[in-house]
Amino acid sequence: MTEETIELSIVMPCLNEAETLPVCIEKAQRSLRELKVTGEVIIADNGSTDDSLQIAERCGARVVTVTTKGYGAALLGGILAARGAYIIMGDADDSYDFTKLGPFVEKLRDGYDLVMGNRFQGGIKPGAMPPLHRYLGNPVLSGIGRLFFRSGCGDFHCGLRGFSKAAVLKMDLKTTGMEFASEMVVKATLHKMRIAEVPTTLSPDGRTRPPHLRSWRDGWRHLRFLLLYSPRWLFLYPGLALMLTGLIFGGWLLQGPIIIGNMGFDVQTLLYAALAIVIGFQAIVFAIFTKVFAISEGLLPEDERLNRLYQFLTLEVGLLVGVILVLAGLAGSLYAVWFWESSAFGSLDSSRTLRIIIPSVTALMLGCQTVLSSFFLSVLGLKRR
Repeated sequence: MTEETIELSIVMPCLNEAETLPVCIEKAQRSLRELKVTGEVIIADNGSTDDSLQIAERCGARVVTVTTKGYGAALLGGILAARGAYIIMGDADDSYDFTKLGPFVEKLRDGYDLVMGNRFQGGIKPGAMPPLHRYLGNPVLSGIGRLFFRSGCGDFHCGLRGFSKAAVLKMDLKTTGMEFASEMVVKATLHKMRIAEVPTTLSPDGRTRPPHLRSWRDGWRHLRFLLLYSPRWLFLYPGLALMLTGLIFGGWLLQGPIIIGNMGFDVQTLLYAALAIVIGFQAIVFAIFTKVFAISEGLLPEDERLNRLYQFLTLEVGLLVGVILVLAGLAGSLYAVWFWESSAFGSLDSSRTLRIIIPSVTALMLGCQTVLSSFFLSVLGLKRR
């Protein structure tokens, strides 16, 4: 078979899967025959020390050796070596039935870029998934993914999925670990690709050894990836919440002490409100920095909203806003000195004086940060322009 004649490549990552590899390869080959699809079975070996390589070759699969360690690295190596126009990936532990690939092929032929299996729709057999994964890990992480990226996928981590070779190359996948599964869904969503789901049954795997998956470590890697790829939820929304809270309480306390029941709030609370404003501003700036850098490095696709924002957030505008804030802070500081002078530079009422000094210092800090951030944002923007 030549690359022009192969329609489907079935890719399985492999690390010491001698027990279940023969049945997985046989099922995949049977599926190709029954569907009358010209295809190939690729075993992406990630350093097996058992008989996996010999078994794969004996069963008629094509072996691709991937030296970079990790689930994602093995899959990516197999995907890049695939010669088919379409690719279906699945674990080599016999937990997925490779004879049930018809719905995936149909969706791919209909023009979908990514076809996800959904184990919660198709069924999870007893013992196939630990309760921690079934009722906490998968639902929570998939829910976060849907919230952060407005994705419609109900099962972000299903190991059986299909995609076109052109689509997966456009995704430019980077991760090497288990978070590879989340990255594929996230990037397909961000690139506005056509995504479909088909019910998939998960069975207990046929191995006698423990699985490679580590619940808490790999769960954290998925969560970390979702956070890092969503500057809005990691930086922007928390920053806006902090700034808004600080402004509300700060504006309230500038008028004087506040008594709520037996509790009194004064300039000490005003200081923490100012701190919330400063930290919130830094988080918002970090959200912009992260977004610009990620787009420049090809980690995230272009964002039209950010491009429109760039038309107004120029270096000159940032410098002007920063200088205005600095001048306001200096003016407040001079007023505080004049207030001190009116008392013959003696002791002051801290409650009144700090209501002048805290907003002035906050304005000075925000002004300086705005000026420095404007220059840094312009440096990041050079590559984009």
